[in-house]
Amino acid sequence: MRELVVAVYDGVVLLDVAGPVQILHGSRGYRIRHASIDGRPVRTDIGLPLGVDLALGEIEGPVDTLLVPGYAPPDGDRPGEAFLDLLRDLGSRARRVASVCTGALLLAEAGLLDGRRATTHWAACADLASRFPSVTVEPDAIFVRDGPVVTSAGVTAGIDLALALVEEDHGPDLARAVAKYMVVFLQRPGGQSQFSVRGAVPAPRHPALRGLLDMIAAEPAAEHTLAAMAAQITVSERHLSRLFRREVGLTPGQYVEQIRVEAAQALLETSAEPVASIARRCGLGSDETMRRTFLKVLGITPTAYRRRFHSTDHSPTRPKETL
Repeated sequence: MRELVVAVYDGVVLLDVAGPVQILHGSRGYRIRHASIDGRPVRTDIGLPLGVDLALGEIEGPVDTLLVPGYAPPDGDRPGEAFLDLLRDLGSRARRVASVCTGALLLAEAGLLDGRRATTHWAACADLASRFPSVTVEPDAIFVRDGPVVTSAGVTAGIDLALALVEEDHGPDLARAVAKYMVVFLQRPGGQSQFSVRGAVPAPRHPALRGLLDMIAAEPAAEHTLAAMAAQITVSERHLSRLFRREVGLTPGQYVEQIRVEAAQALLETSAEPVASIARRCGLGSDETMRRTFLKVLGITPTAYRRRFHSTDHSPTRPKETL
């Protein structure tokens, strides 16, 4: 039985706690304790009270795993400095530190992500990148492992993270059995690009960059090379790359690619248009280029994506698909 501490606080997202804990409890391989700053119950983001076992300051000696769930992005209730101080101390004594959703920002504030790669909820990736330049943010990852620190994307990605911990600690057979029982993917296809990249990016402070993002979204098939985009807003290519990194959390090429994939996803979901035609309309070139891009960004082919997400007739005469 491995010792696992879940650090909770007022405003913690309930599913960030419940999802991973349900997986870890189901594996029967962990002694799980919930700890708050004062040992008292906390109020979750939906107002439901959550009981705890002890205060963070009462935990003595080493801990196998420290799990830090998040607060509701972008501006939900978050803990103060006293919590971060305890997190910093406990994290230094833990064999492994993990976070769910915006818990990554709490790790960053506690200095536990300095010089590491990390991810968080898509709506908070740009914030993480701009506030903590020493952290290399991977905005499309479901979870990122860097040494003893593992960070995951938003909400249900905590389930993916927990299954990865079970696999690491107790082997793939147990992780597969737990995933099957919970009716979830052992390794889900695709990354955070399956969610709206335009909605994930906060409004940039730079007015010219705001206009550029709107133009890319409106015309994904237009010429959006680094040189063309820099010329469009009359800045150098190097400065444009810095602006994207600071305010968007992606490189210009990554942003354009994800916008084009998102446009193609919308057409695959709602139309019967051939894949090759969709590829051209969305700036992805040929059907083969679109296939390679989908595999890289989403982890599945355009045809498989359409089969899974295309609007269907749910009349009683139509046989239902099974998972």
